[in-house]
Amino acid sequence: MKAPGTRDSYALFLLPGALAFLAVVVVPFLMNTGVSFTDWQGVGTPEWSGLANYRALTDDAEFWESFRHSLLMVVAMAAVPTALGLVLAAALFDHVGKDFGPRTAAVLRACFYLPQVLPVAVAGIVWSWILAPDDGSLNELLKAVGLGGLRQDWLGDPDLALYSVMGVMVWVQLGFPLVVFMAGLQRVDPHLYEAAELDGAGWWRRFAHITLPQIRPEIHVVLTWCTIAALKVFGAVYVLTKGGPGGATNVPSYFSFTTFFEKTQAGYGAAISTVLTVIILVLSLAGLKLQTRAEDAEEGVRA
Repeated sequence: MKAPGTRDSYALFLLPGALAFLAVVVVPFLMNTGVSFTDWQGVGTPEWSGLANYRALTDDAEFWESFRHSLLMVVAMAAVPTALGLVLAAALFDHVGKDFGPRTAAVLRACFYLPQVLPVAVAGIVWSWILAPDDGSLNELLKAVGLGGLRQDWLGDPDLALYSVMGVMVWVQLGFPLVVFMAGLQRVDPHLYEAAELDGAGWWRRFAHITLPQIRPEIHVVLTWCTIAALKVFGAVYVLTKGGPGGATNVPSYFSFTTFFEKTQAGYGAAISTVLTVIILVLSLAGLKLQTRAEDAEEGVRA
């Protein structure tokens, strides 16, 4: 039997984290929301404008265009890395780990994860060198192999810039799902694979009918986490293109930044960031709900 007051003593350990969350997340969000209801240039006294900023957002073509770019970023940072991460994790776990040893698989896993730990500024500068139009490594490589006709201004062409940034973000994001899925594969009962192999199931059938159902909770976590990261992506856009050319790579977070600090429309910029925060919060809650349902269904099947 627990001693009286034990539960209260546990709560004391949560207090520092709760205070930090209140100071770093809740209070700034409430202050930003308050600013979004004002007409303010960042200096002087804010003037109350009610829902004027939010009404202006509904008619702002640049705002909606930035959200359409975010949907493509979700594809590049959530859908594609999740799909590739699943296949690569299964390949490293099933083939590389068994044929070449777990150390080789661990080294390859670390190589894939390396972009996650690189500073965004460093990675962005390196990729801007690679994608440079005149003497960039990619264009020089195409020229060297006889494909000089495919050379492009990858970050300066409005028709290509967003897809170039998306390609960079796939490279950045791939390591996270790979690591999560490889960790999830370690809890899958190996007897399931052995039984399926004895029944004549090939690698793809084992992957589809055993691997995917068994690591469904990890898939929900990765999709939720990566979708949130895609919606609030800022650093890569800032370093690579600064939202250009002509707004071709503008995303809500960068649009809010430029509106707030460069155009000094603090109230309008706060409204953009508030809308983005609410969307991320809703998606987070939906992702947690789906994950809970998946875990409950899995426990029901086991029972």
